[in-house]
Amino acid sequence: QVQLVESGGGLVQAGGSLRLSCAASRIIFSIHAMGWYRQAPGKQRELVATITPGGSTNYADSVKGRFIISRDSAQNTVYLQMNSLKPEDTAVYYCNAADIVRELGRNDNSYWGQGTQVTVSS
Repeated sequence: QVQLVESGGGLVQAGGSLRLSCAASRIIFSIHAMGWYRQAPGKQRELVATITPGGSTNYADSVKGRFIISRDSAQNTVYLQMNSLKPEDTAVYYCNAADIVRELGRNDNSYWGQGTQVTVSS
């Protein structure tokens, strides 16, 4: 079965950087769409970044120019490089996979990791 395991979260000062990793089992990047989502306390889960099987990327306006999503097929891992972090980036970050792009972010018909906490101090 599909398994997504996130790592790399932690506490960082504003302006700093972190790189999140999502180790994916039974996922083929040339077939599956991948994404990163986040949920801050008291807020709804929101899109951060996605990458299609063809390699096209999409970012939330709030992270454009600061975050980069990438993947390594040899390692079967998706990354989220987060630079110039702000306190408002504080959230639990989730890795998401889906058979087709439009199913990313859905609770059904997509796969989720357990999440990794990112805390940015001011």
